[in-house]
Amino acid sequence: MSELIVKTNKIIGNIQKLNDFLVTNKIDWSLIVKVLSGHKLILEKLFSDNSIKEVLINNVHSIGDSRLSNLKVIKKIAPDIITMYIKPAAIKNVKSVIKFADISFNTTLSTILALNEEAKGNNKIHRIIIMIEMGELREGVLREDIIDFYSNIFQLSNIKVIGLGTNLGCMYGIEPTYDKLIQLSLYKQLLEAKFNKKLNLISGGSSITLPLIGKNKIPKAINHFRIGEAVFLGTSPFNNKKFHNLSTEAFEFKANIIELEEKELEPDGQLSDGNVGHVIDFEAEETIQKSYKAILDFGLLDVDVNEIIPKDKNIKFIGTTSDMTVYDIGPNLTKSQKLKYKVGKQISFHPSYMAVARLMNSKFIEKKIF
Repeated sequence: MSELIVKTNKIIGNIQKLNDFLVTNKIDWSLIVKVLSGHKLILEKLFSDNSIKEVLINNVHSIGDSRLSNLKVIKKIAPDIITMYIKPAAIKNVKSVIKFADISFNTTLSTILALNEEAKGNNKIHRIIIMIEMGELREGVLREDIIDFYSNIFQLSNIKVIGLGTNLGCMYGIEPTYDKLIQLSLYKQLLEAKFNKKLNLISGGSSITLPLIGKNKIPKAINHFRIGEAVFLGTSPFNNKKFHNLSTEAFEFKANIIELEEKELEPDGQLSDGNVGHVIDFEAEETIQKSYKAILDFGLLDVDVNEIIPKDKNIKFIGTTSDMTVYDIGPNLTKSQKLKYKVGKQISFHPSYMAVARLMNSKFIEKKIF
């Protein structure tokens, strides 16, 4: 079984470093842990570590996830942690939202009304952040409807509106520019003036927005970030580069070689449309007819091969199916002319954020937690 190596000390170090950076810049932040797929052991390690427990409880605003089952795990491990459900809820799930999420993101009036009734029945005040559409065309109230939308919510008995937010860079990749964030800031001013209500959190930032802080491109009103990728991978999707002094070594994917043979470069036979595999285009070099091909014990069900990079730069992707993947490993010799790889050995990869998310969610991948 292939394995995902998880180094919790690297994650904890990133939480500390990022918290110091954001506190210095007077920005609250929520740690978004959805990439962990609610893995109990990893979450227990994070929340029980003495060096980070104080940061998570006293400095980090909240812990966010897009799966209610994951928030349930978090609440069981650390009931004092403020939890945030970071996508609009299905109405049939409002009972679980009220039970496991202290805060939720919302965009639909009927859902908020249902949340209000459920919170009333549980004698709770549920906090919400209203998401506004700023061009990404994912979740968000249309800008022209935002005044009417808010007017229907502020009077609800068991709902407290604590902020305004937007999502940028996740679906179409709309950049979180200074102009976009200024627009969000202006809607805060408009709503506060119109309804004489304070919106404490203006949530306009995520890992993709982090590089703008150092460039002084974050308006003062934007005071809350939702950070996942930078904590777990050490990178910002703004440029896919390492951010600040964060570690990029928290995760490593290792796959087992289950066959290693010297084979033809091109398949033999008539190609059909019935194949289930995903392969590269064949561009055989004139002088090379064969190469060593390693079959590894993972496939499409586990991870997108485009999201993992072999640490050995000489290894090239050939093709993948549901549960096996083939790589060309070249001549398979070290500089001293010894065999470089053999059956039973492993090949290591750098996984991307999406690769980690898929691998964490695959029951066919062993998780090794350190």
